[in-house]
Amino acid sequence: MIVKTGSAHWEGPIKDGKGTVSTQSGALSAQPYGFNTRFEDAPGTNPEELIGAAHAACFSMALSGQLASENITDAVIDTKADISMAKEGDGFTVKSSVLTVTVSGSGDAETIRKCAETAKANCPISKLLNADISMELTVK
Repeated sequence: MIVKTGSAHWEGPIKDGKGTVSTQSGALSAQPYGFNTRFEDAPGTNPEELIGAAHAACFSMALSGQLASENITDAVIDTKADISMAKEGDGFTVKSSVLTVTVSGSGDAETIRKCAETAKANCPISKLLNADISMELTVK
């Protein structure tokens, strides 16, 4: 089993407190986050954009693997994941991830589309999310 680690440190109450997030690799090291970065667009990160980055990265790698299985090895993939969160009951719930994907390379559009659908359904982060996952795909 592969285990990767992310960590968070938080001090204070939810609205006035402050936290930092870090990753095992050091790609993120004590990056600030808080109520204002999550709900008020202040500078810093938030859990939803980190999930979006993880989903976009995971999907892109999975799509690359699917394309390679169809002998499409020159693909260039650009993916953005928009994570939507809504108030539900006393808290909030991540409701969806919309993948916006552009693929260029040698392969026909139908094969690329089939590979993209398979990657969307089967990348590990898609499997992790308990939310609607949709995709807008552009093949160049």
